[in-house]
Amino acid sequence: MNSTAFRMVRGVIVIATMLAAVVAAAVVGTPRKPPLPSQLDLRAQAPDSFLVEFATTKGRFVVMAHRDWSPLGADRFYHLMNHGFYDGTVFYRVGPTASYKGGWVVQFGVTNDAAINAAWDTTGIADEPVRVGHRRGMMYFARGGPRTRSTQIALDLTSNAPLDTVSYQGVVGFPPIAEVIEGLAVLDSLNRRHGNAPMQESDSLALGRAYLDRAFPGLDRIESVTVTKAWGRDPGTQ
Repeated sequence: MNSTAFRMVRGVIVIATMLAAVVAAAVVGTPRKPPLPSQLDLRAQAPDSFLVEFATTKGRFVVMAHRDWSPLGADRFYHLMNHGFYDGTVFYRVGPTASYKGGWVVQFGVTNDAAINAAWDTTGIADEPVRVGHRRGMMYFARGGPRTRSTQIALDLTSNAPLDTVSYQGVVGFPPIAEVIEGLAVLDSLNRRHGNAPMQESDSLALGRAYLDRAFPGLDRIESVTVTKAWGRDPGTQ
């Protein structure tokens, strides 16, 4: 191969390498599309315990999940989080508790796709007893009546002990699934301007992030959610 041909080949290789790097960067920076229920094996069990890091617009916080606290709740959280469901979602509630006076919570768990939100709305898991009491930093599924724990997650900014025993439509308590072990100050710093208002509009949670951004500007968001360590059962087993 003469020198001119060699330089041409080398140039092609360099260009191809640069294009591949650009494409890879674009793929890495593109949020995953939230899954539909039919795309996941919802019978599979989560690890016995696992660490999850949340990267947000206000910084990072880490939770440790314990499957023995709420087996069905931990499984559902693991499936959703591990498939990008919460990536890019907003903290649509940073406000006082509705079931009793004096508590404060953070809440998230609706996507930017109304059809996906609707599909998950009918996939609530069975109710479970409260095995570990509420305290500041506890994470758990929000719910209404029976079998309504689906995708929406809440965290305690205050001790919220009454949530151990509060009863609504025959269901008692909100079983914790995990606890914040690092970064509670990040949750304290989230935008509280809108309080519970986003939950009080019937369409806001169904329509998702796009509507929330327009109607309630300045809401903080989750940029990514990642399992950093796990212990116990293989997550693929049943």
